[in-house]
Amino acid sequence: MDTAQLADAVDTTLVLLTVEEAARRLRIGRTTCYGLIRSGELESIDIGRLRRVPADAPAAYLARRRAAHQAS
Repeated sequence: MDTAQLADAVDTTLVLLTVEEAARRLRIGRTTCYGLIRSGELESIDIGRLRRVPADAPAAYLARRRAAHQAS
């Protein structure tokens, strides 16, 4: 496990994630993560010139995907 993954696994106090951190949590690529943000499927906010993902947004995205999959 690399240092960034270890920090994500240990630090549960994070309120906002970078796009790269959110992508790592979802086990997807950065470009795919930006696509989800652009489409509105993954919540994000702008802070100045920065794009941040609320720490609970990856789990909410996954829950919506699982519910949609179970409904089909």
